Amino acid sequence: MSDKPGNQTPNTPDVSETELRNKKVDELRQDAKQEHIAGASGMRKEELVKEVAQARQEDADNGRGRNSRSGADDAEDLGAGPDGGRVRHGDDSSKSLKYSQEITSTEEEPEREGRSLATTHHEVIRQWAEERGGVPATVDGTEHGDHLGVLRIDFREKDANLREVSWEEWFKTFDDRGLNFIYQEQRSDGRQSNFFRLENPEREDA
Repeated sequence: MSDKPGNQTPNTPDVSETELRNKKVDELRQDAKQEHIAGASGMRKEELVKEVAQARQEDADNGRGRNSRSGADDAEDLGAGPDGGRVRHGDDSSKSLKYSQEITSTEEEPEREGRSLATTHHEVIRQWAEERGGVPATVDGTEHGDHLGVLRIDFREKDANLREVSWEEWFKTFDDRGLNFIYQEQRSDGRQSNFFRLENPEREDA
């Protein structure tokens, strides 16, 4: 005997939170990333539980999938890229790349706060940027014919020389130039970090 009419359950948010509390913090942060919740890397467990539960309830109420919170859908997952997320090496690879933790999956977490990370994984990079309000961009005036110029992530702060482009354009140029993405999730004090840089291991300039 059941009093649950279809999928409509008044206790759904509570049930969701109960299940979420049984997860580890790293698992909750991954759930938050999939829901495109900004600032997840700096949240404590109870904050993560509340945010993820609320996001899932909103998705259920609106009949949407998880990725629709950012206007995307499953078909727009950018995947790992041609190198499976692994970093590229060359004669001019920097010391910072050598000592960075390689990230090849959206499920991987830094070994410690403040850890330098490196990846070529498209979805890892996009999720990192979007959690911080960043969008793919290029520096105006540095174009090479029909090709994009210097690549950047625009956090919409103060650089008026940046022009927003699509992720598809950004990653095509990123891969064509054989770049690595070196970044941080958190500073050593635990605060969210916006630090990143692009490196071309075959020459000094990116």
